[in-house]
Amino acid sequence: EGPEEEEDEGGVSRAISNADGDLLFVPQSGVLRVTTEFGLFAAVEPGHILVIPRGMKFSVDRVASPSPNLACSGYLLEVFGGHFELPSLGPIGANGLANPRDFQIPRARYQDSDGPQDGFQVVTKFQHCLFATELAHCPFDVVAWHGNYYPYMYNLRRFNCINTVSFDHPDPSIYTVLTVPALDGSSGSALADLVLFPPRWMVAEHTFRPPYFHRNVMTEFMGLIEGKYDAKADQVESGSGGFRPGGASLHSCMTPHGPDGGTFLKAVSSAMVPQTPVYFNEGMAFMFETHYVLKVASSALAEASGLQLTYAQDCWGPEKLPKLFTGERHPALPINPGADLP
Repeated sequence: EGPEEEEDEGGVSRAISNADGDLLFVPQSGVLRVTTEFGLFAAVEPGHILVIPRGMKFSVDRVASPSPNLACSGYLLEVFGGHFELPSLGPIGANGLANPRDFQIPRARYQDSDGPQDGFQVVTKFQHCLFATELAHCPFDVVAWHGNYYPYMYNLRRFNCINTVSFDHPDPSIYTVLTVPALDGSSGSALADLVLFPPRWMVAEHTFRPPYFHRNVMTEFMGLIEGKYDAKADQVESGSGGFRPGGASLHSCMTPHGPDGGTFLKAVSSAMVPQTPVYFNEGMAFMFETHYVLKVASSALAEASGLQLTYAQDCWGPEKLPKLFTGERHPALPINPGADLP
């Protein structure tokens, strides 16, 4: 299925091409109009992702909004090896997670203009440097194309979420939308993953339902597209935290992390009583995950950037995460309600 098109709004006079790697766009506010050599993505909205493979010329414009002060913002991931692909489904089978049928590719759409009066600038990113050149014709002049190397868009709301229907908590890899396999072919890690935490049913019984406290070899960069993240809900509700739409958190290799104190206390209380199914539809969060260590720009570490200096204290300080251990033994909970364990 191709992306929705609209009437021409005039030609494009500038484009960029990234020779270093693939680009993954995750819009958070505003709507983008993206022109490519392969055709037009007329409306890339929050809740969608767009992948521009290495070497393709494209141009990004803002779609007019009823709110003139609404900025276009979001997240961008660049990978320098391999390409994004669907994860192996393993025992899930033929269908599930991000289904191939839901990805949209453009139809050929050309801009026929050439001559000195139509000066066209192409900016190329090569080995982390930018180079500009002037063309006497528009590079978006492809009349028709075929092949299997092209840009594509995906509506994250089409993600077929898989979750437990009994007990315990699956690994977050069950929410993988796209992956770039590790260059050495090793299993259990990836050069990059896009993981989605969408609206979903949570039905596990006798279970701590939020993401459990953990540390792992992967670096986790989390972003919030809309609403709130169910593991950081207390920060939003109390106004004490910074994980809001458009914000981000970064947990590097082997850094302990998990839900904030309020979320933890609410979850452990509900785990001790019969748990009823809950449909979480209050937000959409995502994660960029990689087995590499990410270097943080000095500008991002500046206090003026909105850096939450008290993040750990706001989430897991003694007053937020009190000690509950008493040493008292409790009888094991049955796996099935009313069933006796041998």
